[in-house]
Amino acid sequence: MSREALINKADFAAPPVVDVIQKRSLIIGAACAVLSAIGAFLQPDEFFRAYLLGFMAWLGVALGSMALLMLMHVTGGAWAQAVRRVFEAASRTLPLMLLLFIPLPLGMKRLYVWLDPEQITKSKHLQEVAKSYLNMGGFISRAVVYFAIWLVLAYFLNRWSAEQDGSGAPRSNWRFRAVSGPGMILYAFTITFASIDWIMSLDPSWISTIYGLLFLAGQLLSALCFTVVIAAILSKYKPASEFLKADYIHDYGKLMLTFVMLWAYFSFSQWLIIWSGNLPDEISWYMRRLHGGWQYFGLVLALFHFSFPFLFLLSRQLKRRLTVLVWLAVWLMVMRFVDLYWIIEPNFHTSVHVNWMDIVVPVAIGGLWMYLFFRNLKDRPLLPLYDFNTQAVLEPAHNG
Repeated sequence: MSREALINKADFAAPPVVDVIQKRSLIIGAACAVLSAIGAFLQPDEFFRAYLLGFMAWLGVALGSMALLMLMHVTGGAWAQAVRRVFEAASRTLPLMLLLFIPLPLGMKRLYVWLDPEQITKSKHLQEVAKSYLNMGGFISRAVVYFAIWLVLAYFLNRWSAEQDGSGAPRSNWRFRAVSGPGMILYAFTITFASIDWIMSLDPSWISTIYGLLFLAGQLLSALCFTVVIAAILSKYKPASEFLKADYIHDYGKLMLTFVMLWAYFSFSQWLIIWSGNLPDEISWYMRRLHGGWQYFGLVLALFHFSFPFLFLLSRQLKRRLTVLVWLAVWLMVMRFVDLYWIIEPNFHTSVHVNWMDIVVPVAIGGLWMYLFFRNLKDRPLLPLYDFNTQAVLEPAHNG
């Protein structure tokens, strides 16, 4: 069957449920944004800590989606083509994340000790670090470089994809591959340095050479879990119900297993290397997180971020059941939030401390992010209509 015949059989616009979710996301986001503004006035320190947490959580979904999009272009596969427009819609939220980054420099002095003159005078190490790397000018200029690279990659990947909705689209995808290969390397480098600047520097006395890879694996997992949830929603309605097949769901489950194992491997490797070295400057990061109740967060992550999801995802039958996979995806997204909380919050409190803004502020950011995501998803057909891989997704042979 020709591509034109397949395209003419169905309307590839997003279903009306997308409008409903979009409006609800905006309402929830706006309401929580008002509460967050009140919290920023009453408790500015707690606000900026919660803001950093929420910003990193949702930036992870956007960047992870862009990375999965580039991985799809490099490797190919109908499984990714079926959710390609989800990846693209999420990657087009990066301009919003750039705007949402602006409050962080405004609250830097409440977050980073290397900007506190009193703390700098007490530590020779801080004096050297603040002079050579950790300073406000370097922090902002490097952030501009990170976002410039991410935005350029997202721009070209989305612009060329939009061209494939017209009948005169180029038949070859070489442009995507030419950008995606180097783009994946650039993503790995930029997210490594960004995680060092924005998170690891909260404790400038501690370093880890594997730190950036932890964030990379976590972002890939967050983005894939988010995609599974969106795919489950879309699969209840046409046209997605006609091309999101069980084989693709199985592939998403296998990738979730891969990223869960990758996160666990990086996490355990960092702990093993630092603990075996047993150097005071290195083990301080873990000592802070193994006391004061924070150790229970670590135990929860070991059990519910790795062990139980790993056992569930080993089952082929469970990976092919979309309902089970969706609930597991939602759970893993919650665990990603817990992981970020466990990484960030102990830098400010020696014992477990939960503030209401730790929930409200990330929900506010998430509501605005989801609103833009669903608006992006509506802007284009759910499949790139004239991409040569689209026919493989639509062929009746895949119905089995």
